[in-house]
Amino acid sequence: MFRRLLFAGAGVAILALAGFWFLTVPATVSASTLGPHTPDLANGKAMFLAGDCSACHATPLQRDATRLGGGLGLVSKFGTFYAPNISPDAKDGIGGWTEAQFVTAVTKGVSPEGEHLYPVFPYTSFQRMKSDDVRDLFAYIKTLPPVAGKVRESDVPFPMNIRRGVGVWKQLYLDGETYQSDSSKSAQWNRGAYLVNGPAHCAECHSPRNPLGAIVPGKRFSGHLIGFAGGGFPNITKLNWSQDDWANMLETGLTPKNDPVGRVDGPMAEVVRSTSQLGPEDRAAMAAYLVSLSPVVSVKPTPAPQPN
Repeated sequence: MFRRLLFAGAGVAILALAGFWFLTVPATVSASTLGPHTPDLANGKAMFLAGDCSACHATPLQRDATRLGGGLGLVSKFGTFYAPNISPDAKDGIGGWTEAQFVTAVTKGVSPEGEHLYPVFPYTSFQRMKSDDVRDLFAYIKTLPPVAGKVRESDVPFPMNIRRGVGVWKQLYLDGETYQSDSSKSAQWNRGAYLVNGPAHCAECHSPRNPLGAIVPGKRFSGHLIGFAGGGFPNITKLNWSQDDWANMLETGLTPKNDPVGRVDGPMAEVVRSTSQLGPEDRAAMAAYLVSLSPVVSVKPTPAPQPN
């Protein structure tokens, strides 16, 4: 009887392992599915600026936002993640990547080596992007200066450091859907919705997270109490700003009361350094979408236990 139970248990374990392995196979984009494409470098630069790629990937402690040598440490409750080198350097950056590998990384969260990337890289938002926009982004990044130097591995404790397990997380929170236009809205609103929810990935910082690190459904843009390195992000659904207020903030970094938005050295200041370089039509489109957000009640912090 014991041997039968042992064999049965072993069989169940093997089936469970096989199911886990099958469900967590990294998805890829093949070059054959992309089709022909003529890169639009101006559009690629717009995607780069909307996504504020330099905020995470520019080499720290230097002023050139186009030197994407990586190395910035992003501290979270899951560990410290170090932004990789995405410069065109063939050895240490992405200079040796194919276009299909780049599209795979950005929209599927899978590296050229076939490993799941940690969702600190916001591919849950980037999956909304059009493949041509991602391809233009890749073409633009390749025009930037190559930067030598490998970035250290992220400091993530067990079991979160098992990258295959990220595949389970993706089964729950990565739906693979691109942005779908709302025919009841204007072209400007749809452009803004695409930029905000896709390349600009605004909800990734301005939304609360569940225990697994995914955005809480129904609470998008309602703020996040604790961000990287301890900073919080406000609820942007209840600011009562006008469309012009939003557009002005994205250009100048000033609130309607002429106060700086966030700290001078904070993440929003980095965002504005990028959005200020976007075309005014894109800032206006983002503003048209942001002003339309329905108010969402912020998630309240859990009270700290009181001593008896």
